[in-house]
Amino acid sequence: MSDLSGVIAAAVTPVDATGEIDRQRLIGHCKWLLDAGGCDAVNLLGTTGEATSFSLKQRLEAMSYISESGLPMSRFMVGTGAAAIGDALALTKAADNLGFAGALLVPPFYYKGISEDAIVDYAQKVIDGASLKRAKLYLYHIPQFSGVPYPINVVERLAQKNPNVLRGVKDSSGDLSYSKELARRLPDIAVFPSSEGTLSSADEHGFAGCISATTNVNGTLAQEAWRSIGTDAGRRAGERALAIRETLSQFPLVPAVKWAVSLIHRDPFWRRLQPPLASLSPDQAETLEAALPSLT
Repeated sequence: MSDLSGVIAAAVTPVDATGEIDRQRLIGHCKWLLDAGGCDAVNLLGTTGEATSFSLKQRLEAMSYISESGLPMSRFMVGTGAAAIGDALALTKAADNLGFAGALLVPPFYYKGISEDAIVDYAQKVIDGASLKRAKLYLYHIPQFSGVPYPINVVERLAQKNPNVLRGVKDSSGDLSYSKELARRLPDIAVFPSSEGTLSSADEHGFAGCISATTNVNGTLAQEAWRSIGTDAGRRAGERALAIRETLSQFPLVPAVKWAVSLIHRDPFWRRLQPPLASLSPDQAETLEAALPSLT
């Protein structure tokens, strides 16, 4: 199974009034992302997908929905991180068994100030216990949410020990210097910043693409920027994609992306979020809707 690259959407997750994941809408949105949505791949159940707000059972069910959908599993990664190592191990094993190309592992996020050795030990226990045969492991660096980073030294140690398993890092820290240094020190590891704005410099810095929340909305523009790196057309597409991202980022990001997706699919169902997140206020929604058409 080939490694993931290019424009990867951190997919939103549709939930009904009882807090359950809507199977058909999830499959339909992922299919749209890989087709008309312009994305090379989908990251299921990440931060944008509200993964940590769902139970282990719900996450496994959603993974099964996609695995059974007939969609190309070579184009899917899935978030498998959890505070409890047993849950992370169960999710990572399931990702492999269900045919996902990648499992995205956030660090253990409850206890803060843990040592680099402890982070390495946690990730290595997941790697060893999962015994991945098809899926590759990707590390998820998002310290502003997790409170626990993946220091570059940790990534380096894990990559050296697991060269055929650990294939990349998603960097959602917003600190581009981390991505640049990681790509410089570990050129065999795929580095994915979280913003479409990095696509224009992907070749220069050795990035493998981006994994972004806002490519749920601007994926076609991001794809043009990715495929046309170094051209005026690519630069213009990247600027338009980034403008949409910046507009969405003026609001709580996950609610804003879900609201925009509801406009794309003409389906208000998408505006619902899993607690503790809440939908946009009427004023926020009105402002967002007024801003988006001028950018698309």
